[in-house]
Amino acid sequence: MAEEGKLIGEVTHYFDNISVAVLALNKGTLKVGDEIRIAGGEDTDFTQKVKSMEIDHDSVDKAKKGDEVAIKVEEKVRSNYKVYKL
Repeated sequence: MAEEGKLIGEVTHYFDNISVAVLALNKGTLKVGDEIRIAGGEDTDFTQKVKSMEIDHDSVDKAKKGDEVAIKVEEKVRSNYKVYKL
């Protein structure tokens, strides 16, 4: 299993057709270039680098606690999966 990381939020939506997850940041910040881990369900636990983020369809470099950001994800995720910053 990957290292735990710091819990920063959770997945609220997943758009299958474009492989984009919406993350609610309720415990931390996130910026382009950060390494994150998404874990949930029985077999989802992966890490990836944040290549780009959007808030309300606008590209942003960083997001803070309270924001909802959309990022491209490398694997299928579901609502309530936990997001950690490594």
